[in-house]
Amino acid sequence: MATIQEIKINLQHATYDEIPGLLKLYGKDERSGVQKEVARAAKRLQQWQEEVVRIEGMKQYEKEYWLQYDYICGIDEVGRGPLAGPVVAAAVIFPKDVDILYLNDSKQLSEKKREELYLEIKDKALAYAVGMADVETIDEINILQADYAAMRQAIGKLKITPQILLNDAVTIPSIIQPQVPIIKGDAKSISIAAASILAKVERDRLMCVYDEMYPEYGFARNKGYGSAEHIEAIKKYGPCAIHRKTFITHFV
Repeated sequence: MATIQEIKINLQHATYDEIPGLLKLYGKDERSGVQKEVARAAKRLQQWQEEVVRIEGMKQYEKEYWLQYDYICGIDEVGRGPLAGPVVAAAVIFPKDVDILYLNDSKQLSEKKREELYLEIKDKALAYAVGMADVETIDEINILQADYAAMRQAIGKLKITPQILLNDAVTIPSIIQPQVPIIKGDAKSISIAAASILAKVERDRLMCVYDEMYPEYGFARNKGYGSAEHIEAIKKYGPCAIHRKTFITHFV
């Protein structure tokens, strides 16, 4: 008879396809320690099954447009609200057989999960690209137009020309492809969610670089957003080169 520790290890290392058989096997073992591990494995399996269902639901737009198009591109941006730093947009084209769990609005994910998904997205995407609009552009043409510029830049850098765009709630001017604006699209479309994750990770990394250049503002922690610490630093030290002049008029 296997020890409880051996059963625990078997369940922990089992694939999701293997777990149901092991639950049936070990479920007959009346030892309390075994039943505890069986319950843990059953919960893990249930969570995985629920995630599979959730992700399939997030493919609703892709499945609809894959009937007509091969190259569907998800678009999203990050950094519209901060007081400092650029706005960053990303574009992602997935193959029709893509399989990535836990995609979601980047704000709903931990930094660790975003970093993991960032690598998986880049590995499994047919094409991806990032665009950026700096603070000078934001101050010159306003944040909305800067958003659009960053999105157009990302689309233009793709190695595959998209046939249709799935956007997070916006319609991008001066784009020839058909566009589908989806309210809260980063929680409803795998392509938009993936774009939000790429944009978020790229921008967060850049803000950590800026933190080394301008350590007094805490950019690694606040990512340029208007936290109390950040606002106090602006009042104390004045703005630095990456502050958006049109965003900080109340503090300077």
